[in-house]
Amino acid sequence: MAWEARLLFLLSLFMLLSMLSSMCDCHPLSAQPMSLRAASNDTARKASDIAAEVAGYADVAKRIIDLAVFGAAQNRSYRRLADFTDTIGNRVSGSQSLDMAIKYMYKAMTQDGLDVHLEPVKIPHWVRGKESAEMILPRVKSLAMLGLGSSVGTPPEGIKAEVLVVQSFEELKHRASEAIGKIVVFNQPFVSYGETVAYRAYGASEAAKVGAVATLIRSITPFSINSPHTGWQDYQDGVKPIPTACITVEDAELMWRMAQRGQKIVVRLTMGAKTLPDADSFNTVAEITGWQHPEQVVLLSGHLDSWDVGQGAMDDGGGAMISWEALSLIKDLGLRPRRTLRTVLWTAEEQGGVGAQQYYNLHKVNLSNFDLVMESDLGTFTPHGLQFTGSDAAQKVMEEVVKLLAPINTTKLEAHGEGTDISPWMQAGVPGASLHVADSRYFWFHHSEGDSMTVQDPQDMNLCSALWAVVAYVVADLQDMLHR
Repeated sequence: MAWEARLLFLLSLFMLLSMLSSMCDCHPLSAQPMSLRAASNDTARKASDIAAEVAGYADVAKRIIDLAVFGAAQNRSYRRLADFTDTIGNRVSGSQSLDMAIKYMYKAMTQDGLDVHLEPVKIPHWVRGKESAEMILPRVKSLAMLGLGSSVGTPPEGIKAEVLVVQSFEELKHRASEAIGKIVVFNQPFVSYGETVAYRAYGASEAAKVGAVATLIRSITPFSINSPHTGWQDYQDGVKPIPTACITVEDAELMWRMAQRGQKIVVRLTMGAKTLPDADSFNTVAEITGWQHPEQVVLLSGHLDSWDVGQGAMDDGGGAMISWEALSLIKDLGLRPRRTLRTVLWTAEEQGGVGAQQYYNLHKVNLSNFDLVMESDLGTFTPHGLQFTGSDAAQKVMEEVVKLLAPINTTKLEAHGEGTDISPWMQAGVPGASLHVADSRYFWFHHSEGDSMTVQDPQDMNLCSALWAVVAYVVADLQDMLHR
């Protein structure tokens, strides 16, 4: 019968399909379309190829390290920094000493055989002027102080007023009625730089909102030998600007103890600070031009300006020097990468990355040609590794690159590349890297008279230079740019 024939056909078809199913490979990969399987294999192949390609630079990396740490370039970055800072001194934005520093570096890097040019920028020009602070009651005592960048000055005769000591913005709000006509002293504890710096940046405006006539901020540091630390501060729009300065940890705690006893504290503050029209300046640029893709760039950087105290050796003379030294090491070995290696010594970083932002605005039209941006601005102490921000694919490449640093034991790749000057690039998606060093003492000396050559160690700078040069050269010479 027809229905029996159909049933027999269906049973035969079921048995055939069952046989085929038992014969097939049931691994999930077999269920993928051929194009996906090919792409997966291609990705795996690329990962292994990249690892092999990077590993092929082991000999070159060792040559760079040997030259920097043991060879003819040993201690060179340290000597360069010492000569530079001993000759020029500190280099605040808008100053004649910053102009001298830029000319010095232009000449020095040109004599080193690099392609050097200057790119003009406009930068803030704040002048400290004469300044002093003195406690008059309950006893007479001179207070070590440093006015904060962009602060207004006092009247010529100064400001003499009673003091209100608080330990937080919250306490200031609770005691707002007591702040009218007083000098507010912030004795906030140091938690971390990133958190505690808010008192330096916004203390003046927060105090002005409740009627204070000036502020004295406990220096943003975990350690002090009666040393005040300066830095930039920001007035809020629509809030009356009042004079603001940092005092030492010791004096802030002294006045807090006096206030806890109920003693009346009176201080006289005199500041000749003023802001002049923006000044003409330059970012200083040195290059080794790539042989295959000269338009593509791996950028190394540090900032040339400093505050107007100390020598600016640690912040950020060291970062500037290793960014020059990296090019010198590569040039001395006769190496020339596929892409251009570009060192930029930024100006007016301390005022909020002013020179770097103008550089970004000028060059962002070529955003796709920037392969990696690197910044060293947390000291050049003993290096621990590299901090990196980028895609997962780029991170895998960088993990292979830092393996080349095994001879100096700095093979860590950590999250979050950072730096005021490279942040615009990273925010736009360009991979970014920063130097991670043993920086526990960094904020001891930061923005103070203590930032001098005495803080620096030649062997540490050799190691930092080697790390900086190996990473920059290898990334610049790989077949492909880092994946966005």
